Order: sequence, then C-alpha cells, then structure tokens
Amino acid sequence: MGPLSGLDMRQFAAEFIGAFVLIFAGAGSIILFAGNAAGVVVIALAHGLAIAVMVSTLGHISGGLFNPALTVGLWVTRRLGTLTTVGFVLAQLAGAAVAAWALLVLFPEAQREAVNLGVPELGPATSFAQGVGLEAVMTLILMLVVFGTAIDGRGPKLGGFAIGLTITLDIFFGGPLTGAAMNPARAFGPALAQLSWDSHLVYWVGPVIGAVAGALIYHYLFMPEEEEVAASA
Repeated sequence: MGPLSGLDMRQFAAEFIGAFVLIFAGAGSIILFAGNAAGVVVIALAHGLAIAVMVSTLGHISGGLFNPALTVGLWVTRRLGTLTTVGFVLAQLAGAAVAAWALLVLFPEAQREAVNLGVPELGPATSFAQGVGLEAVMTLILMLVVFGTAIDGRGPKLGGFAIGLTITLDIFFGGPLTGAAMNPARAFGPALAQLSWDSHLVYWVGPVIGAVAGALIYHYLFMPEEEEVAASA
C-alpha cells in the first residue's frame, strides 16, 4: 500500500465492495450465531476472514482500508489526499449501508430483530468513556498492524492475513465490552438500517482517535526517515 492520490472510481468501488463484504459477513454472523455457545468464535472469525480475504483481493487497487478511521489515519500522515479520503469514507459508508439493507431483506424479522441487526452495543457494565477508550486502543493496534504489514516497505507482505487476525483478536477481547467495531462503517450501516443510534458516537470517536494515534506513532517512531519525508511532501 503506497501513497494514493487523485480520484479513481475503481478505488472507490473497491472500498465500497470491501465494506459491503465486511458488514454482510460480520453482521450476518451475529444474526446467525449470537447466543450460540461458539458464537463469539464464529463472529470473530467471520469479521477477520472477511477483512483478510478482501484486503488480499482489493488491497492492490485501493489499499484495502474499508474503514473510515483507518482512512483518516492515512490522511493525517499525508498518505491520502483530502478528496480521496472523502471519497473513500463515503464509499465505505455506502457499502456498509447497502450490506445492512441486504440483511434486512434476506433474514426473517424475528431473527434479525433479536440481535438488532448486529448493531454494535456497549456491554451492561461499559460506560461511554470506557467504550471510547476500548475502541481507541483496539483500533490503534489495528492501525499499527496495517502500517507494519501493508504500508512499511520493510515489513512482511502478508496480504490481509495479519490484519484479519488482528480484528479477530480484538473481537475475542472487546466483543463483550463494546462489540469491537474498530470501524465507524461497521457501526453505521446496521445503525442506519435499524435507526438504532444508542452510543453510536462511541464508534466514531474511539476508532478515529485510535487510528490517528496509531498512524502518528508508526509514522514518526518506526518509519524510515526517507519515507516520512516522502509522505509529507
């Protein structure tokens, strides 16, 4: 994943498709398996595998972000232009919304209403501030992995494998606490389809803070000086 500039509809289409697959598979797995004894394992793997497959498939076209928070992190470190960033975010949100509406059509009402269409929610003992903090830390970890395995030219070229595993790991830990969205689009699509906005701000503020912090940490602490200069040019 290198610096991206200009406006390319293929990139926007790739971000739309990647976000669609993430929400369709991720929220769909919640509809099917939430409450099942192995539910958290299946749900975590569904999200992680969706990202691993789509980053490996479309990463060479758009960078394979599928996440407004990660997109903002690359914009802050000047790896994405402003117009491309806005276009990516809109494409990601649109893909998430279309996926959620597809789930509305394809699943019986009783089944999807039982889990609120997979809208991320704070756990009973998780406050708003704790939710923001948890989402920020989980997304920071994700952003570091994206930089280390997909952006830094010295890192191992693992396709989407490491990124998908990170999402799986974060859901194992954070799923019961916040739903472990790490991605505003993951929260936005189902919330829009359900018109369910409880604690929705958590899933924007936390991931954006975490992604920006992770991007800045890697950019200034670990990135070779020549790449820092190139990204800032």
